[in-house]
Amino acid sequence: MAELESPNVMPKLITFLSSLLHRVAESNDLNPSFQTQKISVFHGLTRPTISIQTYLDRIFKYANCSPSCYVVAYVYLDRFTQRQPSLPINSFNVHRLLITSVMVAAKFMDDIYYNNAYYAKVGGISTTEMNFLEVDFLFGLGFNLNVKPNTFYAYCSYLQREMTMIQPHLDISESSLCTARSSNLHLCFNEDESSHQHQQQLAV
Repeated sequence: MAELESPNVMPKLITFLSSLLHRVAESNDLNPSFQTQKISVFHGLTRPTISIQTYLDRIFKYANCSPSCYVVAYVYLDRFTQRQPSLPINSFNVHRLLITSVMVAAKFMDDIYYNNAYYAKVGGISTTEMNFLEVDFLFGLGFNLNVKPNTFYAYCSYLQREMTMIQPHLDISESSLCTARSSNLHLCFNEDESSHQHQQQLAV
């Protein structure tokens, strides 16, 4: 998607993704069905004091990965939440999931990328923890890292459409990031459908 290379697009994308993840995390924090959720290596003991927007801005500033990595990281987060319904994104794990998803996306997408120690420093965690997060994230994805071109462009189209909408607030019920959903309902695209048709964005 050539638009990602525009210097004006990426800041908007970072802001949109931050806003979306913030609303998803807040919604899941208040969802009674997630009060007894599984604790994982992604969970902090307390909510980080740094906002999601500031954290993602920091990653964007220092990671120096290709713009496509942020779309792919978003795909990975969507896949992760579908494969791990007992680990919904919330205020205690969203930061670690973010830094891990971007790092994994950079390693898969880019020819040149920083090592785990560097990403750990950017994310404000130890290298040992970064290593554990990467392993758990990969297993959580079932090592399903490949993103087909039609899937990538479907997510790009969705993000582009949402960013250009007049109304700035996204209905978080549209995203599979916010709740446990059936495995064949993705945020905007069903990767398992041979017809490659966009899915209706229905709340469960």
